Amino acid sequence: MTTAPTKAFASQADLADKKITFEQLSKHCWAYTAEGDPNSGVIIGDRFIMVSDATATPAMAQDLIQKIRTVSDLPIKYVLLTHYHAVRVLGAYAYAAEGATEIIASEGTLDLIKERGAQDMKSEMERFPRLFRGADSIPGLTWPTLVVGGGNPTKGEVPGKLSINLGGVVVQIWHPGPGHTRGDTIAWVEEEKVLFSGDLVEYEAGVYTGDAQLEEWPATLEALRALNAEAIVPGRGEAMKGNANVNKALDYTKRWVQTLYKAGQEAVAGKMDLKGAMAHTRKSMDPVFGHVFIYEHCLPFDVTRAYDEASGIKNPRIWTAERDMEMWKALQD
Repeated sequence: MTTAPTKAFASQADLADKKITFEQLSKHCWAYTAEGDPNSGVIIGDRFIMVSDATATPAMAQDLIQKIRTVSDLPIKYVLLTHYHAVRVLGAYAYAAEGATEIIASEGTLDLIKERGAQDMKSEMERFPRLFRGADSIPGLTWPTLVVGGGNPTKGEVPGKLSINLGGVVVQIWHPGPGHTRGDTIAWVEEEKVLFSGDLVEYEAGVYTGDAQLEEWPATLEALRALNAEAIVPGRGEAMKGNANVNKALDYTKRWVQTLYKAGQEAVAGKMDLKGAMAHTRKSMDPVFGHVFIYEHCLPFDVTRAYDEASGIKNPRIWTAERDMEMWKALQD
């Protein structure tokens, strides 16, 4: 039986810096990628700039801001939180000095911040310390000022889709369906066919599903495919250019999610315990995905979530630093 090797918890041993790429994809759209580390997207209009995913700390956000300043000195007015995970949102404070007046998120993301943001913040910092350099610069949780998806417009809540004109380019923002979390939000520049997907889509990197809605995720990916994007900035992995390559990233993510969830369903049906589910899942996942960045980090969390969802736990259980360690130790030899 194949089992996970004993190793340092999550990505605590991953200390090597990644090469940053700041790449123009279209007239107004840029990708900030880092060899499998979390990506950010940038949309530069004639009047304002929008950043999609803020980075993990205000100190780390300064590198992205410096990259933006090599091509534009316009105010960075909008920051989009594609979902609630700390590594994506806690850098938002840095953009206030750059002109940011609106932090945008879906109603589902706001609910998740309220429900589990504090626990997630501590959990993620302990999983992957390299991605939280300058953690002392974080003033606290990031709260949206503009909420998309329902509620009271007088309180800054925008029902349905939100269109923002940055001057010369319009960005559409909406929640296409559950997947990586129940509140995932995308930015879509229709005129230039560029999609900023957040962690709904990954490419050649681990797909973290610890807070996912696995059953619904493939349908959400198909909704994104229907956009016929010509470029995508995924949550992790290189920016993909050309519709065929966009579809390659969608297919990669869909295969991960479906392979994982099927193994979880089989494990539950076979009355395996969690460690048995891990060994069973490795049989189908390791040969296809075992080589990619943060695979060994993601897999224990992914297997746990797939096992839970297949067992009927629809709303993901909250990860805490303590639960992380208990799970990790239970799955080691």
